[in-house]
Amino acid sequence: MKKYAVLIILFVLPLVAYLFFASGVNSFGKLPILKENLTELKNFETDSIQFENHITILTFFGNDFDVKKVHAFNMKEKIYDRYHKFKDFQVVSITGENSSENIEEFKYEINQTSDASEWKFIELKEDEIQELFDLLESDLSLDEKKSTNHAFIIDKDLNLRGRSEDEDEGTKYAYDLSDIGEVSDKMNDDVKIILAEYRFALKKNNVER
Repeated sequence: MKKYAVLIILFVLPLVAYLFFASGVNSFGKLPILKENLTELKNFETDSIQFENHITILTFFGNDFDVKKVHAFNMKEKIYDRYHKFKDFQVVSITGENSSENIEEFKYEINQTSDASEWKFIELKEDEIQELFDLLESDLSLDEKKSTNHAFIIDKDLNLRGRSEDEDEGTKYAYDLSDIGEVSDKMNDDVKIILAEYRFALKKNNVER
């Protein structure tokens, strides 16, 4: 019996593990592209914030900073803390003008338990916030304070990613940060998928070289 047990451990279990992980990669697939070629995003870049060649979680605090930052902490705990060290990952929050004091306070709170360096902010006028939001062409809208609870995923090639066949919504353009269950389940799963895409592509490129 010991002989067979050793054989199973040495040969069978590694094979089973390989098949499991191999099938897992294949089942991941890719996160659907919902809107291609959002090159106009470049019009809103700053010297320190670029969208191209970054995996961006895009949020809109608008002029409702105090409320939206509470919801954003759901994402901070479930998404940002886990993935902010991934190369080229960033969160970009769009705020109204004169938000500097709120931004610094928010970063200070993040730095108490994490590292706020990859959570970035762009201050815009109300019409500019609306213009940026409209580029996404989602089925969502900003409220009267030019803010929303939803977060969008933008890939390195400036494509909007999401779910084309979500079981609850059909096409899912963004993730409700006020819903901790949605953040920890659907959003977390989809962020993992897109990060896995780039990890796989990087490994493939390294092998081909």
